Amino acid sequence: MKRRLVFFVVLVLLWSGALGARLYELQVKRHQEFAERAMGQQQRVVELSAPRGTIYDARGRELAVSVEVESVYAVPRDIVDPQAVARSLADILQLPPADLATRLDSDREFAWLARKVEPDVSRRVRDLDLDGIYFLHESRRYYPKREVAAQVLGYVGMDNEGLSGLEVRYEDVLRGGSATRVLLRDARRASVAMPEHPFAEAEPGRDLYLTLDSALQYIAEKELARAVEEAQAKAGVVVVLDPSDSAVLVMASYPSFDPNEFSRYPQEAWRNRAVMDAFEPGSTFKMVTAAAAFDSLLITPDDEFFCENGGIRLGRTYIRDHKPFGLLTYREVIAKSSNVGVIKSALILGDDRLHSAIRAFGFGERTGIDLPGESGGIVVPVESWREASKAYISFGQGISATALQMANAFATLANGGVVHRPYVGRATGRDGELSELPVVRALGRAISPQTAVTLRRVLEGVVNDGGTARRARIPGYRVAGKTGTAQKVLPGGGYSPTGRIASFVGMVPARDPKLVCFVMLDEPRVFTHGGVVAAPVFAATMSQALLYLGVAPDSDLWPVDRTKDDGPRPPRGET
Repeated sequence: MKRRLVFFVVLVLLWSGALGARLYELQVKRHQEFAERAMGQQQRVVELSAPRGTIYDARGRELAVSVEVESVYAVPRDIVDPQAVARSLADILQLPPADLATRLDSDREFAWLARKVEPDVSRRVRDLDLDGIYFLHESRRYYPKREVAAQVLGYVGMDNEGLSGLEVRYEDVLRGGSATRVLLRDARRASVAMPEHPFAEAEPGRDLYLTLDSALQYIAEKELARAVEEAQAKAGVVVVLDPSDSAVLVMASYPSFDPNEFSRYPQEAWRNRAVMDAFEPGSTFKMVTAAAAFDSLLITPDDEFFCENGGIRLGRTYIRDHKPFGLLTYREVIAKSSNVGVIKSALILGDDRLHSAIRAFGFGERTGIDLPGESGGIVVPVESWREASKAYISFGQGISATALQMANAFATLANGGVVHRPYVGRATGRDGELSELPVVRALGRAISPQTAVTLRRVLEGVVNDGGTARRARIPGYRVAGKTGTAQKVLPGGGYSPTGRIASFVGMVPARDPKLVCFVMLDEPRVFTHGGVVAAPVFAATMSQALLYLGVAPDSDLWPVDRTKDDGPRPPRGET
């Protein structure tokens, strides 16, 4: 018995020692490991995006805001009949019942069913009072003006990250610090509780203030849409700049889209054509050649050019004019848009002077605007110019530019010759405390102030009697501008036999410009000339803008002579 008792005691001691050692390992050595495993079984940490900063237009109107909405999630282990729950939710959430059933019929702790739903959807799901179905508050981006400036503003993804436009360009400004919420399960794994306070508080993003004016933007988009539809064009663009510093007041592309539901629109509608699409500008580019001619002091507005009655031969190349002209002053060459006259002025200038002027106006490189996806256009190096290159480039062929580049070149002319970097973002801040964005605006001088004055006077002739843009007239105001009608370059090279780019760019009032506006229609079919389809968009948009901004008419043109003929008009219902 004594031996048995000793054996029993030893056995108990060994068992106790082993148990103690095991308990020491579990409760002391591996305490942190098991505590973390328990925490993982008992709770789930969900990261929720913070409210993004608000985007305001130039007058403090809200263009993009963050609103609080609910998201629907499930704890599949709490759902007894996944098929029945899926059938109940399918119609409300607009999801296939089979997909819902797959999410619900699992052993997962957490499953999103629908993110950032409309209030009516959330209410209908809540009214069903289904076990295992719960709600979380999240922030959702909302664009109160819908299509207005859609391509400029851009849009955000489901996790509130910017995906295009200003939303992605100023992501570091607009995006705040995310919040986290802890979802708890009780011991029976039968319920989920959400604490009253988040584990980490969200830090809202900073606000962004723009140069864009939503009222002017709406006017331009309305006029552009009407013109594109009536001309049966493929697309269109309007850019309006303040020439004093190239602040963007309007940047419109058509067709447009609603960023609240961007996925329902084709990706082509998302493109900001004003900065992304480069094209051959055609005769609007003659302004650059004329600026170089006047600035070189080799040509004056009253110098005469024989325009060869319809065409000019350069070596083996014969270049036609859009109509035959004889002897014209250079002022008339620009007003009537004679290719031959402009070519002859380019021959006097020479390759280097013309190329230098083109580069001085900023062509061939990005403007540096604070928008993503900008194209720099194409300017062939002067060393690669062939015999006829100078001739074609002088009237806007063999070179490509964006709508923004063309608008900014005319803004340079309007402000006296200084090239500025266009911009849309003006300031950032929170709670009304603003901080101006530190950006270098002036980039250099392209032409002298006197050249700018001279050329603006010459370009007034384009809009007056005998010019190509009489439909750009605005009663009571002097207008200076230039029309363009260019063949469209095909993707594989060469030119489309029918596709045209019709454009007009102008400034008003011409003697003291307050606004510069570029209009472009892509492949208009009813009429193809810039003076017919683009110039009226300029006139309609600028006349309303001048009234809205309170710009006084030219005193010597007021009161307006209503009997004066503004030129031929297209048939009824067409532009």
